[in-house]
Amino acid sequence: MLWKTTGGYGMSIYKWARDALGDDMREAEAQGFDRLMALRALLAEVVQQNKASRDAQELAHELQFLADNLDEERDYAFMRP
Repeated sequence: MLWKTTGGYGMSIYKWARDALGDDMREAEAQGFDRLMALRALLAEVVQQNKASRDAQELAHELQFLADNLDEERDYAFMRP
């Protein structure tokens, strides 16, 4: 797990992302945006940013892995590196 250390405190990159998304969703709500539409717009932008930085096939595999594992009741399938 990746850690950013500030003043002796560590934060994982995933915690940072959750916190940032929470802030963005509060801002979207304050602007009057629908929650689902805001999440869809953010997801689309994250995919576009990823597409600009990585191989499209690699990104497609990661997105497919996430889609295949949406059911929280099931164990995650093995993900190849």
